Amino acid sequence: MGAHPHYDAKSRPPTFATIEEERAHRKRMCALGYRIFGNLGYGQTGDGHISARDPELTDHFWLLRYGVPFKHATVDELVLVAPDGTLAQGSGGINMAAYHIHHPVHVARPEVVSAAHCHSPYGTPFAAQARLFEPISQESCMFVFDQAIFDDEELNVVSTVGGGRIARAIGDNNLCILRNHGLLTAAESVEAAVARFVLAERVAEVHVKAGTLARPISEDGAKEVAISYEVANVAWHAFQYLVRDVVPDPTVVEG
Repeated sequence: MGAHPHYDAKSRPPTFATIEEERAHRKRMCALGYRIFGNLGYGQTGDGHISARDPELTDHFWLLRYGVPFKHATVDELVLVAPDGTLAQGSGGINMAAYHIHHPVHVARPEVVSAAHCHSPYGTPFAAQARLFEPISQESCMFVFDQAIFDDEELNVVSTVGGGRIARAIGDNNLCILRNHGLLTAAESVEAAVARFVLAERVAEVHVKAGTLARPISEDGAKEVAISYEVANVAWHAFQYLVRDVVPDPTVVEG
């Protein structure tokens, strides 16, 4: 079995000498992200997607090709999607729902490297309540000042027009609650987008289970936690824990 790179509290996101190195890293993290989703039980019926913007062709992004179970994701199974929704590299089909949602988000947010979405066990029922997260847990504080809601009845996003409405709804935020649909996260790295989604799913679980009995903390208290999370780059670090716990052998994504 392969080993993950050394990781401790002082570890920081990697830097790259070439575009080729950065592309390889983003693709590897994307495949590992799908493995995390799959091993957590997300996307068992194909309902989800993780994108990774190409560092050179910045209007293109990588996705897992249509039909591959998330648990079996590898770098070789990723496909490069062009701005018009056609296959630019790789073989097999494209998840068109992913294109319809992710393309407009990537266009509207040039700084976003990755977006993640899935019909998760608690994210979807929470989204059916058509409301935002409240500061009722430590993790929820990272989202309460960085969230939006897509209050729309288009559940099956059949065009980039629908995706454009999602992009406008999310604005500059990194979490969008898609009403009656589920959660969508965005970030400046694949690692952070995936970890934010998992953390948001856990926040949704707290909301669903606590219900109306939950007592939010103050806005000042929530801001203190949110700032500390941002300074500590919690999402990137959370990914390091997730991938080591859920994908013990990272070489599986090499095909």
